[in-house]
Amino acid sequence: MRFIHWALLLSLATVTGFAEPLSLIQAVERATARYPSVRVSQEQVAAAAAGIQLARTSYLPQANFLSQVNRATRNNVYGMLLPQATLPSISGPPLQENKLTNVWGTAVGFLVSWEPFDFGLRKAQVQTAETAQRRAQAGVERTKLDVATAAADAYLTILAAQQTARSAQASIARGRQLETAVGALVKAELRPGVDAERTRAEIALAQTQLIQAEQAVAVAKATLAEITGMKASEIEVQPGPLLSLPAEVLPDVTPASHPAVKEQQLAIEESKARQFELARTWYPKFLLQGSTYARGTGAYPDFTTGGAASGLAPNIHNWGVGFTMTFPLLEQPSLRARKEIEVHRERSETAKLDQINQELNGRLERAKAILEGARAAARQAPIQMEAAKAVETQATARYKAGLATIVEVAEAQRLLAVAEIDQSLAQLNIWRALLATAVAAGDLTPFLEKVR
Repeated sequence: MRFIHWALLLSLATVTGFAEPLSLIQAVERATARYPSVRVSQEQVAAAAAGIQLARTSYLPQANFLSQVNRATRNNVYGMLLPQATLPSISGPPLQENKLTNVWGTAVGFLVSWEPFDFGLRKAQVQTAETAQRRAQAGVERTKLDVATAAADAYLTILAAQQTARSAQASIARGRQLETAVGALVKAELRPGVDAERTRAEIALAQTQLIQAEQAVAVAKATLAEITGMKASEIEVQPGPLLSLPAEVLPDVTPASHPAVKEQQLAIEESKARQFELARTWYPKFLLQGSTYARGTGAYPDFTTGGAASGLAPNIHNWGVGFTMTFPLLEQPSLRARKEIEVHRERSETAKLDQINQELNGRLERAKAILEGARAAARQAPIQMEAAKAVETQATARYKAGLATIVEVAEAQRLLAVAEIDQSLAQLNIWRALLATAVAAGDLTPFLEKVR
């Protein structure tokens, strides 16, 4: 029976769209785990890691296997032919005359090449790939910070909009009470009928504010749903400590460890690594090579040919071992230009790093100033609230006694509505300022620890 009871409750929750309240930490974790841009950055890291493995394969020897069958004429000519990729090569002595007789030719071979030393070029290539991988990983951390910030900001926006909506509802309730009292006075001809119209106008204004606040809630939920991959209808925020004053401020931090700073520093290192790699490029290339091969032909050195199947199988075998050196003599100008490009790129990345540090320091100082202002406003909010309540109470009493106009009462109620909104948002503004401080420092962990 108990199982059936819980099953019915679960079914009812599914049908009615019941959703467990979502905490800010849960929203941040969902966002960083599910937002597509994070997965894009993670795949870029995986691609960079594969690039390291690709660079390391250059240490391995190369082995090539060849097999070929052809049927062709055997006319040959003395003389040089510059290297090219169009005309097929032919070996053997030239015939006394050109003939169209043709024979089978076959070839099979195996070549192994290995570069025993390279003056540090392959090591430089691996270092460049490793730096690119670290930069991509730093990009993941920066993306996660951006996504987590967006999720936390949307969460706080939902709470702020909900608090504004509650204040608007309270204003409507006060307006209804005033409307009842004014209606009685107007019916008794103790007040003019315009007072009742003014009261209805104030209620309509409060209702408009409520509509705008509810719209802000819906938009903020849609934003958070987009970031977390949830449905907006499933989002139900859980304020937790966010509607109370945080006891302590965040520890004094600097943006030196910000993911954007680390990513930019690695961009500079990557440019330097490419310069080092280019500096190792203009060196001789040495190859230790070994080959074994066999060829078959239906043409004989005395200018005769074999039978119809002659040459279909290799009949001449050879092997060889050698040491080859190549040197790109004329690549120095292009390498010098490429190194100059990387030098300017490094200077550009360095300037970007200075810009990022300057911007982050500015953000941090602004966040600290906003935090101090928010704390001062939070200390002032209760005083403002008490004074607004007193003004509204006195104005209402004076109106009922015939000593004040409806305009004074309306102004007092508006002042009270503003005070209620300011007080309800005072704590949230401090939390938002703390979030901005943590974002400028590049680490949301201290902020999230306070939210637990």
